[in-house]
Amino acid sequence: MRDQAEALRLKMLKAKGELARSIAIVSGKGGVGKSNFSVNFAHSLIKKGKKVIVIDMDIGMGNISILIGEAPNNSLKDYLIGEAELEDVINVEKEGLVYISGGSGLDSILEWSQDMLSRLFTAFEQLQQEYDFILFDMAAGATQQSIDLILSVDEVIVISTTEPTSITDAYSMMKFIYLKDQEKEFHIVSNRLTKRDGGNDAVKRLQFAMRKFLDKETAILGFLPEDPSVQKAVLAQKPFLLLYPNAPISKCMLAIAEKFVQMNQPESKKETGFLGKLKGIFMKGRQ
Repeated sequence: MRDQAEALRLKMLKAKGELARSIAIVSGKGGVGKSNFSVNFAHSLIKKGKKVIVIDMDIGMGNISILIGEAPNNSLKDYLIGEAELEDVINVEKEGLVYISGGSGLDSILEWSQDMLSRLFTAFEQLQQEYDFILFDMAAGATQQSIDLILSVDEVIVISTTEPTSITDAYSMMKFIYLKDQEKEFHIVSNRLTKRDGGNDAVKRLQFAMRKFLDKETAILGFLPEDPSVQKAVLAQKPFLLLYPNAPISKCMLAIAEKFVQMNQPESKKETGFLGKLKGIFMKGRQ
């Protein structure tokens, strides 16, 4: 009966367009600024009046709390193993960012117990009803565990630099996801763009490759320039958007958020099937 009630409630919320959009922020390789993007993108959405929560899914090596200079007492791991309630692991940065730290010690989703999975589903159901956007800051690269979550979310934002290895790895990641879900929506962000990079040619080649070889259309969400404000903000453990609001990269980040919000207007966004997909993928082979 409880499952039926939950399903009915979710159906009603979907009909009213009130469920949060779920977005996985990914990269083909590490060191491209993915977590920094996640933090500042979240703050940009907050400035647009959106309710946002960031969930650090880089279990054991998460950077979200480090980038904002905080050391949370509880993590996603503590909630999943029953040592903390959901409200205990939801942290609110003094600047207003809501986030959940990943913690450590959860090496594989395949080792999670039935109770842990049940708690995971319960948490995501609640978060979908309370926020406009759920941002999952994924670990770099592709593992079976991260792919399972990525396949469940509504949209994927791919962060890449203009370096050939970064572009190649980003394409490989997108291709891997596409071959498992051809309906997945991809948005590309080019980070650390310099004048010598020849503008946006690199990510346009990535977009072209997806179209030519996979017949898949992708959207270029925007470009973030190489900016000394970023390193200064990292050292200060503050989001660059807040510390240097007039910096070129901050203005570009706000433009990216504005474009993303426009793409997710109620009249244009699709019905979210995040929780249903999540349950279907994670419960496969467990019944």
